[in-house]
Amino acid sequence: MSTVPGAERRQPGAAAAALFSAIVPGWGQVYVGLSRIAYALFVVNMLLFTGLVLLLGPLQLEAVKLWVSPNALLAIMGFNIAVLVYRTFAVAGAYRAATVGPRGWADGIGMVAAVGLLVIPHLVLGLFAWTQYDLIRSVFSPKTPVVADTTTTSSTTPESTTTLPGSTTSQPDSTTTTTIPTTTIPPVWDGLDRLNIVLLGADAGVGRTGVRTDTTIVVSIDPSNGEVAMISVPRNLSNVPLPMGMGTWDCNCFPDLLTHLYDAAERNPSAFPGPNEPWFNAIKGALGELLGIPIHYYAMVTLDGFVGVVDALGGVTIDVPKTIIDPTYPHENGSTVRVEIQAGRQHLDGHMALAYARIRRPSDDFARMHRQRCVLGAVIEQSSPLEILLNFPKLATAVKSSVTTDIPQDRLVDFVDLLPKISTDRIGSLRIDRSYVVSTAPGRTYYDLVRIKSEATLLMEDPVAARDRLGLGSLDAACDQSFD
Repeated sequence: MSTVPGAERRQPGAAAAALFSAIVPGWGQVYVGLSRIAYALFVVNMLLFTGLVLLLGPLQLEAVKLWVSPNALLAIMGFNIAVLVYRTFAVAGAYRAATVGPRGWADGIGMVAAVGLLVIPHLVLGLFAWTQYDLIRSVFSPKTPVVADTTTTSSTTPESTTTLPGSTTSQPDSTTTTTIPTTTIPPVWDGLDRLNIVLLGADAGVGRTGVRTDTTIVVSIDPSNGEVAMISVPRNLSNVPLPMGMGTWDCNCFPDLLTHLYDAAERNPSAFPGPNEPWFNAIKGALGELLGIPIHYYAMVTLDGFVGVVDALGGVTIDVPKTIIDPTYPHENGSTVRVEIQAGRQHLDGHMALAYARIRRPSDDFARMHRQRCVLGAVIEQSSPLEILLNFPKLATAVKSSVTTDIPQDRLVDFVDLLPKISTDRIGSLRIDRSYVVSTAPGRTYYDLVRIKSEATLLMEDPVAARDRLGLGSLDAACDQSFD
């Protein structure tokens, strides 16, 4: 009886061959002696590995952009399936080329391990990509309307200007005949000195009637250098000015508290025209008039949503300057509980972080606004990419159910470009305190609106001068102080 040379010395098992190629495509082929196929697979592996190294290294920012683009996420899901097919081919080829003999328990374990290594990574990546895709499509507004492909015939063709939300771009005259597709869209801040976003905390939920924007923070970003001005606007500010054409009051203002403006717009939507829902038109318009700037975008999170986001990130660490106690704190679930947050470095879960940002009974709105800025800064600073990745499904669920924004899906990549420029030590924070109050009346607090606008403008235009003249520190430094 003839035998294959070397067969007695080497009887590679199918399970082992499959497992080896599940770990590294081509390794199983080396094990069974298919060197030429193994070499081809190793070449493909090297290309895939090089691409991964680039995305995790010098192209990391571009990788993040892919992660916030719906179309790119669909491509990632397709590529994930393609790589799964490639790896399945390598595993199946190694298995078929190996000797299949009597199977024992070790072979069974090997095959289970091979199938797990083959399938699980792709299931996880597919789940994460689909979750991100669903999150972006659910939370962020539809794609920004853009002009059709531009056309040109020569460098001297007259141009007309088309204005996009948050940016300005040019479209050549429509009478031209030679069409050259242009896919480059200018960044969202193109033509802007600053990009302005209002962050809202909605006090709506169990036991509450209507929506009150109890947290209002305007974030103004200089896209050229990443300088950030953060301005907390008091919830009890009365007579906030309104743009021409908004409202129904002779004072051209909202004569109630700012926190009630959202609800007023819900009850009288026709009085607040604009591109968004009337309540967001009202808030963006009022804050724009107050500070003398256009408010380009808004983002609003509900109380329970904030709790979910902080919990999904594993909590947040806060340096508490002074012990805070509220014996009758209104829990977000509608109950009343006693809350005590001791001075010192504290790691707070979502509920306690929200309480730290909301409590005002033993102090006042001014101290609360200060703490809100500190909590927001801490969450941003401590949200490492690894934590976000590990807790991504829970984080996505919390955001999807509680965040509303008009930031367009197709402009998220622009915000990614800003990330490397921004750090908490470059966030200037304007704290509007009691010294801005000029008079009070039952249920009303009137502020020096001229001073607010002047100092906010100074902070945005010249952060260094503002810090010296107004005695403003960085957000990190200010959070070491207590205003309770």
